[in-house]
Amino acid sequence: MPELPEVETTRRSVEPDLLDAVVVSASVRRPRMLRRQPHARDFADRLVGRRIGHVGRHGKFLKTELEGDITWVTHLGMSGRVSLARAGDPEVAHTNVIVGMDSGVEFRLIDPRTFGFVAAYTPEDLEFSSLAALGPDALDELPSSGRLHAALENRSAPIKPTLLDQRILAGLGNIYADEALSRAGIAPQRPAQSLERPEVVRLRRAIKGTLAAGLRYGGTSLDDLAYLLPDGRAGEYVKRLRVYGREGEPCRTCGTPIRREVLRQRSTHWCPRCQS
Repeated sequence: MPELPEVETTRRSVEPDLLDAVVVSASVRRPRMLRRQPHARDFADRLVGRRIGHVGRHGKFLKTELEGDITWVTHLGMSGRVSLARAGDPEVAHTNVIVGMDSGVEFRLIDPRTFGFVAAYTPEDLEFSSLAALGPDALDELPSSGRLHAALENRSAPIKPTLLDQRILAGLGNIYADEALSRAGIAPQRPAQSLERPEVVRLRRAIKGTLAAGLRYGGTSLDDLAYLLPDGRAGEYVKRLRVYGREGEPCRTCGTPIRREVLRQRSTHWCPRCQS
């Protein structure tokens, strides 16, 4: 596959397996996975012995709240995935982080390209981390069409890379940005500021519908199976993709061949007839 897409976040929660567990061990096999931790040794020191109070997410970041105001942050990067296993279960290749719980469950981060990372942040660390610059969550805090239009009206960049700017909307990745623009009937090359209010209304509806559908079918696992659900199952949304990865195939609406181009260094797919 020519490009590994950024892993999309899903709402399939790992919370039932982790909530109220106490962390008993934390092992990081690749130092690069701790590059966002101000002091690498703090990751294990801040996790071990603490009870998990909540498991959530903001955009593409998994946020696990531990007692004592510590936030354990996980980002999957472009090739990462989370697996929940039992202590002693065989490890798959590229298992770079293992966090063990007193319940016998292990949180494992598998990341062949090590674009992901883990960190354990204090409130002060969080204030200066990349999470502080995130925009509203595209799933849980999707702005009104009026606010979204205001966020786009001074952006001269094409709408596709603008949607990937996590400072505007947190959580949209390459696959779902293409799919949302397809649903909205908007060409990815259009300057963001050129969208009229009715088009933004359509785009907002399309973002909401695309993410809901992705979650319903467990996310998008491509042929390389770089992304899998925590229980090892493949996501089935790939069977329902409208444009992404379908270059040359007929549009599901009008039959026009789907086109692909690289837009701001990201592979982009669209229907030249349905998207204007």
